[in-house]
Amino acid sequence: MKISWFSLLLVLFVFSLTSWEALADNHDEFIQCLSHSNQTSSFYTPSNSSYSSILQFSIQNLRFNTTKTPKPLVIVTPVSEFEVQRVILCAKKTGMHIRVRGAGHDYEGLSYVSEVPFVIVDLINLRTINVNVNDKTAWVEAGSTIGELYYRIAEKSKTLGFPAGIKLVDVPEKVIVFTLDKTLKQNATKLVHKWQYVAPRLQEDLFIRILVSRLNSSDQDGDNKQTIVASFNSIFLGGVDRLLPIMQENFPELELRREDCIEMSWIQSTLYFAGFPRGESIDVLLNRIQLSTRYFKAKSDYVNQPISEKGLEGIWNLFFEDEAKASQVILSPYGGRMDEISPSAIPFPHRAGNLYKIQHLVYWDEEGEQVAERHINWIRRLYSYMTPFVSKFPRAAYINYRDLDIGVNNIKGYTSYMQAKVWGIKYFKINFDRLIHVKTKVDPSNFFRNEQSIPSLTKW
Repeated sequence: MKISWFSLLLVLFVFSLTSWEALADNHDEFIQCLSHSNQTSSFYTPSNSSYSSILQFSIQNLRFNTTKTPKPLVIVTPVSEFEVQRVILCAKKTGMHIRVRGAGHDYEGLSYVSEVPFVIVDLINLRTINVNVNDKTAWVEAGSTIGELYYRIAEKSKTLGFPAGIKLVDVPEKVIVFTLDKTLKQNATKLVHKWQYVAPRLQEDLFIRILVSRLNSSDQDGDNKQTIVASFNSIFLGGVDRLLPIMQENFPELELRREDCIEMSWIQSTLYFAGFPRGESIDVLLNRIQLSTRYFKAKSDYVNQPISEKGLEGIWNLFFEDEAKASQVILSPYGGRMDEISPSAIPFPHRAGNLYKIQHLVYWDEEGEQVAERHINWIRRLYSYMTPFVSKFPRAAYINYRDLDIGVNNIKGYTSYMQAKVWGIKYFKINFDRLIHVKTKVDPSNFFRNEQSIPSLTKW
């Protein structure tokens, strides 16, 4: 039996009309459900004048803010926990897919992009923070930024800090920070190599990370030259008189001097690590508007054994390629308290045995698919080069540096355990199976889902 092209196109056209009619019905039913549920929160559709500004307000990665980026049918901004519940119930009732947007970074845009028709539940109005100094805890609503949390803690105490953990911790009234930049001529390769042996084994109140990037410099003749700069970026929870002997004993090659050390409060150090100039008011932590946004792609790795100097030189060579003009790798040491916690204590499993974590980053400013493809291909080449030097079985990754290259779920239809395991064990290792069992009990229909959400074992 033969089917003509005309007949096939007619069938597809009718199917398309049916799909869009069903979609429109779901959309209308969802709006009606919200309207009938005594909602005081606002909702925005593409016909609203504020729709675009609300959508773009929290977007940090321009890769997901193009004309081809799928847009939500509705954006809802609840003002209470009760209203969040009502939005979820309306979405379930009308078959609408949702994406929940808080205030953190979202490397792959999963909180505001979907390949199927969807609604954004934007928690921007839910940002109450209550700090209890006596028991060193804080109740934080999901729409709060980390900057707002730091600020509210500093309002209540000069000797409490937040290490992005479970509880607030004691910190000195004053801490020491320093940043030492070392180029290849200043033995950057040897210093980075030595750092791998030193940083994970330093005492717990001293943290030294490295930011590696490409640098354009001039030689004695005034000619522009490209080199690599490794920035040793540190915080010490103590005074300079304690710090200098520790550095002299453990890392004399870095040649830290008293004049390199800057004393400030812990809250000011959060601005220092974020790259703000000295003297910036801590009020900047309350600013929810992005100071700058760029296109970027990130990946992550864990290192269990020191990388040789030759291996490091191979990384530097990749940094001299055209697409790496605005690239960076950030090496963050583990050890210390991280080694003392069981891998199964909480879902985050990356504990003893890891020397440090790597964040690979590439940025660009020019729009266009071909430009994006070139830069993304570059960071994939870097990631491929790193294979012999990083963790194996699985090659671990850090979930807060989300990377869809390592595997995704099916957004339409059922995702099998084996399919999800491809990416799941890289983020969660031995805890992935436990997370799946919890998900199956709590959300058997897999209503809350995205490309890298824990799937339910229930076939729905």
